[in-house]
Amino acid sequence: MKHGSAIRWGSLIAFAFLQGCEPKAPEGNTKRPNAEAPARSKETASLNQAGTNAAEMIQISGGKFVMGDKDEVDAPPHEAVVNTFFMDKHLVTQEQFQKVMGNNPSRWKGNKNPVEQLRWSDAVKFCNKRSELEGLQVCYDFKTLKCNFEANGYRLPTEAEWEYACRAGTTTAYFSGDSPAKLGDYAWFDKNSGGHPRPIGLKQPNPWGLYDMAGNVWQWCNDFYKVDYYSEAPRENPKGPNEGQNKVLRGGAWRFSYDNCRSGYRYNESPGYADVCFGYDIYGFRCVRNVSGTTAQ
Repeated sequence: MKHGSAIRWGSLIAFAFLQGCEPKAPEGNTKRPNAEAPARSKETASLNQAGTNAAEMIQISGGKFVMGDKDEVDAPPHEAVVNTFFMDKHLVTQEQFQKVMGNNPSRWKGNKNPVEQLRWSDAVKFCNKRSELEGLQVCYDFKTLKCNFEANGYRLPTEAEWEYACRAGTTTAYFSGDSPAKLGDYAWFDKNSGGHPRPIGLKQPNPWGLYDMAGNVWQWCNDFYKVDYYSEAPRENPKGPNEGQNKVLRGGAWRFSYDNCRSGYRYNESPGYADVCFGYDIYGFRCVRNVSGTTAQ
C-alpha cells in the first residue's frame, strides 16, 4: 500500500483476526497539497463506443499542470504535461465487466456498482478484450505486461493523466476545494458510504464531467510505483518507472477517509494482490484511449 508491505500486513492482519476479514482502512492525515497549478479550460466531447459495453467517454484536452502534493513525501509538486485523451465518464461497472469478460469477480454485487476485487492484471485484460471487441489495436502484451502507448485501444491511465483529469483545472486539495466540507457532494468515503461501494454516477461529477473520480473505489493506474519517481520523471507524458513491485492507485475508496480523496494523494499495491480477506473489494478502474491523431510521446 502506501509505504510498503510491513504496514499492510501489520495493520490488516491484526484487524482481520479481530473483525473477521473486515479490516479498517488506515486513516489519512489532514495535510493539504500544493495550490499553484494554473486553471485550464477544456473542450468536452462524448464518445459512445460501439460494441457490447457501450461506455461513454469524455475527451480530456491536453495541457500542463502542477502535479503532486507538497505535504506528501512521495509527491513533491512539479509541472507535468499530458496529451489529449479520452477517459471513461464512469468507473467500469460490474455489468460492463460481465459483458466483456464473462464473469463478475466483485464482492458487492450490483450491475451499476463499480467492478471490484480486481488485480491490476485483471484490469488490463479487460482493456485488451474491450479493444478487440471494438476492432481496436490492443495496448498490452501479456508476456511482458508492457503497454504500447501508440495503440488506439483501451488502457489504464498513466498516473499523470489520472491526476490531470481528476483536478480538472483546479489547484486545490480536492477538486471540490481545499476543505473537505463539500466532498460529500462528489465522493463516497468512510463517513457516508454506509460500509460498501455505491452505484456509479450518484454523486456530482468533477468540473470536467467525470463521475466518482474521488472515493467509491481506488482506481488502478498503468504506472509502477516508486517513492521518489517524481524527482526523475520527464515533464511531458510521464509514464512511471520501467519496473517495480507495486502499481499506483488513485482516488480514495468507500472505506477510506476523506483525506485519501485528495487529488494528489498516491496509493500503491502489488499488481497480483488478490486476498479478498484483506479488503481487495476497494480496487476498481476506468479506461482511457488516445485521441485519433494524438499519441503519448
